[in-house]
Amino acid sequence: MADNNKPALVPSILTMKCPNCRKGHMFSNKSVFPLSSMLQMPEKCEVCGQKFELEVGFYYGTGYVSYALSVALYVFNFAWYWVLIGLSYEDYSIFYALGTSTAIVLLLQPWLMRISRVLYLYMFVKYGKGERLKAEG
Repeated sequence: MADNNKPALVPSILTMKCPNCRKGHMFSNKSVFPLSSMLQMPEKCEVCGQKFELEVGFYYGTGYVSYALSVALYVFNFAWYWVLIGLSYEDYSIFYALGTSTAIVLLLQPWLMRISRVLYLYMFVKYGKGERLKAEG
């Protein structure tokens, strides 16, 4: 029998919820502003008690996830630019596409850094494996 109370995976990732219970917030601030504290996280989830830093230096691996997301965003931007406007060296549109893609990636960088932490933690923590959730189930 399926668990009807289980929150959906994709909305939980996009709203940056705890991977264990998918209810608690992963970041102290819901907004990326101020930028100086955009990556501040509580030590544990306020709902299930899941530790967010599994080991010292755990989030160094998010650089790879952030890089992959940035490259994917570049490819996506080039694809829509090519379909809607076209790419050519003759009219310099390829440079406009490169500039547009760079601007979009730079503007989205704070969000990309946060979502890369979320995705990285979701790779290692499975839903419902916390001690409190096991005791309730």
